[in-house]
Amino acid sequence: MEIERLKSLVISDVDAHSSELFEIAHKIHAYPELGFQEKKASGWLTGFLAEKGFKIERGIYGLETAFRATYGKGKPVIALLAEYDALPELGHACGHNLIGTSSVGGAVGARSAVDECGGKIEVIGTPAEELYGGKVTMAQRGAFTNLDVAMMVHPGGHDSVVTEALACQGISVEFFGKASHAAGRPEDGINALEAMILSFNAIDALRQHIKSKARIHGIITDGGQAPNVVPAHSAGNFLVRASDEVYLTELKEKVLNCFKGAAQATGARLEYEWDELSYAPMLNNLTLGHLFKDNMNRIGRKTRMVDPDKSFGSTDFGNVSQLVPGIHASVSITSAIGTVTHSPQFAEAAISETGLHAMLDAAKALGMTVADLLTDSDIMAKVKAEFFRHK
Repeated sequence: MEIERLKSLVISDVDAHSSELFEIAHKIHAYPELGFQEKKASGWLTGFLAEKGFKIERGIYGLETAFRATYGKGKPVIALLAEYDALPELGHACGHNLIGTSSVGGAVGARSAVDECGGKIEVIGTPAEELYGGKVTMAQRGAFTNLDVAMMVHPGGHDSVVTEALACQGISVEFFGKASHAAGRPEDGINALEAMILSFNAIDALRQHIKSKARIHGIITDGGQAPNVVPAHSAGNFLVRASDEVYLTELKEKVLNCFKGAAQATGARLEYEWDELSYAPMLNNLTLGHLFKDNMNRIGRKTRMVDPDKSFGSTDFGNVSQLVPGIHASVSITSAIGTVTHSPQFAEAAISETGLHAMLDAAKALGMTVADLLTDSDIMAKVKAEFFRHK
């Protein structure tokens, strides 16, 4: 069959470029860059793609380290998204050095399918996933409007396809009270820290009565300067998450009432600001997911649709999935029990031999899924039909 021949070409092409992909993954890992500062990483990725015949656009949508690399022309347009930012202090403890390289590897592997079948493949470099949700900004500015499909693969502890990501929005809170000597004249003070503590207690009480997948969590960033002074100021940052945007809106109001009630109880003045950007929930395209799963199984990875240890986080890919059919799959880079993302151990796994070969497998599966979509218009139609059915 034609598709079998094209998939064999994808696998051989990815293998042929394995040493270059390993080198890029090593360099990105060795020089971790925070969000919107990923000049080296984006340069290495685009440099590799330019050598392989891709047209490169850098600094797209007003983001210096974002890029688009294009091969082919016409429809359909299939995008593989690349991430390459690091975490403060922990470096690539989320494995983004492997995300970027798997996407560029998959795109290079899929060139033969584009040459024979037509259509276009794009690698879209999306900076600042960790700290700023770069894809949210890019989505607002139209980066994904003309795509037919978007895919990416994230390192994890299991080979799986479905990612359950929650809608999420942050809020910054400040209480303003009145300073006074905590022992000599406590009656003259208004305790801003007590307002913050009351807020935490109210949120703890609220947690008993929210939906099972919802999450509320926060930290105190300022709680006063000296124990013998009634704190005149306190501040905190909180995240509110829910499985859908309707319930997120409802839950945000309930959380805000916790802060308002604490202000009224203590006499402190409340100021708050919701984050400008919010994360949308993930809309998994199962038709597309089954294609990717079959291709992972083809190369010997016993991939499941759902992660057996699934957890509820949030990702800016959720915003992409609301605009275009997509999957945010996972590839296992470690078998060590208890190794979780955002840990030093996961950063080590992201540059291990196991991690690097998992990156190659992800690239092959991505490239073969591109071939599936380009060779069979009926499959593409089913992917789109599922997407619009759930919108």
